[in-house]
Amino acid sequence: MNRIPAIARSLRRSSKPYYFSSFFNLGKLNERVNPISDNTCHHQTYRNLILQSVSESVKLEKLSDSDSGIVQVKLDRPGAKNAIGKDMLGGLRRYLEDINVDSSTKVLLICSSVPRVFCAGADLKERRAMSPSEVRQFVNLLRSTFSYLETLQIPTIAVIEGAALGGGMEMALACDLRICGEEAIFGMPETGLAIIPGAGGTQRLPRLIGRSNAKELIFTGRKIDGRDAMSMGLVNYCVPAGGAHLKALEIARDINQKGPLAIKLAKRAIDDGHEIDLQSALALEEECYEQILTTKDRLEGLAAFAEKRKPRYTGE
Repeated sequence: MNRIPAIARSLRRSSKPYYFSSFFNLGKLNERVNPISDNTCHHQTYRNLILQSVSESVKLEKLSDSDSGIVQVKLDRPGAKNAIGKDMLGGLRRYLEDINVDSSTKVLLICSSVPRVFCAGADLKERRAMSPSEVRQFVNLLRSTFSYLETLQIPTIAVIEGAALGGGMEMALACDLRICGEEAIFGMPETGLAIIPGAGGTQRLPRLIGRSNAKELIFTGRKIDGRDAMSMGLVNYCVPAGGAHLKALEIARDINQKGPLAIKLAKRAIDDGHEIDLQSALALEEECYEQILTTKDRLEGLAAFAEKRKPRYTGE
């Protein structure tokens, strides 16, 4: 019996964007601004960034040349430590929807333009002005946006320097991989505000680090640093402070050289298989492998191996 949640299955199957402009005033999001130049990314080792903006607090960067296929979504709200408000959430959702239908995107990095902070969580100043029904709508949209992020077909990497608290930590949990600097700070402070993590934290955190560790962090609101996060299995790599972006870019480049169809189907097999019994999961793996057998990329991989050259994958 397939126990994959219906919402996750529907998100994975759908390639059409689903917009939530009924809650947010996203009129300005309907028009693209012209690409601009910006060199704010720390440790920049790539060229010819193409920037787009549909939000004041989120930016999209498409890398080019040998890094073509790698895309960065950058949180950029320095005055509020990247706290998630309506504008940021609307922009993030719009970018994820665009990425989901862009076949040229192979890897997504989510990072911050603000020094020493990834995301401080929800914008509590904005939250105070909301009615209970507006809070419910906002949190539901936040939760569905992180679920949408989680079910993107391409690999996603959270690049964490500084604070990743509350909703910021929940955003990172929705990514496939997490890379942090040693001075990163993780925490779920919601119970101190007499609420609970509402955007997936109570579900994704125990699945990643175990129920006992998750309960302790959520019950107490205790903050942990990058090294503790690494020892718990919360992050894949903990590197010296300031080096998370370089490490994430190294991993993204490695992924970017692999067969894109194989990457997508491997992600599907792992994620969907994790939610069902082993025999059903093995049947899912077989189904995914069958889809690879007739691809041009598989034949190209064999040819490149025989000819001792780098493969040239096209995603076909």
